[in-house]
Amino acid sequence: MKASRRIHRQNKTTPIVFTLAMCTLTFLYLPLLVLVLFSFNSNEITVLPLTGWTLDWYRSAFQNTMLLEGLKNSLIVAAAAIVISQLIGIPTAFALMRWDFPGKVIIKRIVIMPVSLPALVLGICLLNYFALFNVKLGLHTIMIGHGSLMSAIVVTNLFARLTYFDTKIEEASADLGASPLNTFWYVTLPNIRTTLIGSALLVFTVSFDELALTYFINGNTNTLPMYIWSALRQGITPEVNAIGSCVIFASIVIVALAVSLISNDKVQNA
Repeated sequence: MKASRRIHRQNKTTPIVFTLAMCTLTFLYLPLLVLVLFSFNSNEITVLPLTGWTLDWYRSAFQNTMLLEGLKNSLIVAAAAIVISQLIGIPTAFALMRWDFPGKVIIKRIVIMPVSLPALVLGICLLNYFALFNVKLGLHTIMIGHGSLMSAIVVTNLFARLTYFDTKIEEASADLGASPLNTFWYVTLPNIRTTLIGSALLVFTVSFDELALTYFINGNTNTLPMYIWSALRQGITPEVNAIGSCVIFASIVIVALAVSLISNDKVQNA
């Protein structure tokens, strides 16, 4: 009797939960659909009704030299962030997973702090740090800032993967005479490769879209988010809608691929 009442209550609440979820998703993603829709509008002013369909704004966006310069810088910074975050994240994740040392719990909390802190706070901290050591702001400081911020993504994903990692295969490799470096390269790395690729894709996406942190440490260097933000101060233009649509599409594809790779890796090795 109690079970039937519980099922009845669940059946009554399911439509309510579904409706609330759909309203939330609509609130979050409808503006993105509107942006994409207006990127094809032939009217220069972002107002309804639509006056026609055109690809001119996409052609105009990719002929804009300042926009292309910002896009190039964003790609360079995102690629550098991948390298820096992997160099920091891989040894950190292994150290936290495999070794016991004083202050390990505190370091675990510190590692995820860049992700938990607002990018605004981290940007101010890095700006003060660079000013303290008289480091000139530019593309290199953006790389350092993004690499430091994104390293937490690599650490958390790799740490979760190592939880399911069977260390017996490493022990077997060592018993067969392989050096630690060869064991890592030929045994460990192939087993964590998918997680590292997925983490790299996430790092690329987050770094490419980062604005708040970049604003404080960019100097006179423009990235694509900085260019879009500057352009929006003069009003929404069809070019911004067009490049924004491209960024949305690329981000969805990259994040979906990254999540798929990480999830499949965990399922296969669970």
